[in-house]
Amino acid sequence: MADPCGFLVINKPAGPSSHDCVARARRLLNTRRVGHGGTLDPAVTGVLPLAIGPATRLLPYLDGRKCYEGSVQLGLSTSSDDLSGSLLTEAPWPALSIAELEQLLEGFRGAQWQRPPAVSAVHVDGERAYARARRGEILELPPRPVTIEQLELTSWDQLTGRLGLRLCCSAGTYVRSLARDLGEQLGCGGALAHLRRTAALGFQLEQALELEELNPDSPLIDPLQPLGHLPQRQLLEGEWLGWSRGQRLSGTDAEGAVDQAWVILRPDGSLAGMARQRPDGSLQPKLVFDAAG
Repeated sequence: MADPCGFLVINKPAGPSSHDCVARARRLLNTRRVGHGGTLDPAVTGVLPLAIGPATRLLPYLDGRKCYEGSVQLGLSTSSDDLSGSLLTEAPWPALSIAELEQLLEGFRGAQWQRPPAVSAVHVDGERAYARARRGEILELPPRPVTIEQLELTSWDQLTGRLGLRLCCSAGTYVRSLARDLGEQLGCGGALAHLRRTAALGFQLEQALELEELNPDSPLIDPLQPLGHLPQRQLLEGEWLGWSRGQRLSGTDAEGAVDQAWVILRPDGSLAGMARQRPDGSLQPKLVFDAAG
């Protein structure tokens, strides 16, 4: 029997790690080939895409944008940039109007450089930053380019110093870092209070299963669905054998950038693999399902 190939979307509850969710899926689906699309901290809830079987190889081709809803607590800073970390500083937050907060948020919209939290999964000299931070090392990670495409203020409570946010951002963006940086701009400190991911890799919260609902018969999402943002090229009957042996495909009339990823379909419309566009317009196979020997 062929390995199942597709995606599941879990509405991760607070508590289990992303790895815990993968382990549960491996056990219930009886396959080791399960990967997740973007780590969620244990306290964070929401969309956790799981790739099953050969679909694990498609993760690099999915749309990396993610969307969140959460809240930031002003007046303190912590070692982890959220409320789970050790308290570092406390300070009163200023009186702030909605207009002043909107002006503050405007400076965080668009392309920017962001410093990841010290307690994060970023690699430092071959080791995760959180492992070094837990040993007591003081880390100042270098900033990385990120893009916050949408950033909305959803609530503000002057009495408690808590503000609500809704945002969509590029892969690699840390909302904990955003919370920290907002607090630093205000001079009072800030830390992420709670967070829920509402979309990731082209999947929405409405598609998600509760973790306890996951079972061996849970239907998989067709792998073509999250690849819908990419151009497609359907093989002709006479092209299948060459494709399966790794031969390039002739170009298409559609314009595309060099190294553009393309979805390649079998003659029957099912997924045959992925290709990259070369300077001459031809398509070089990069991932071939059912490759010929």
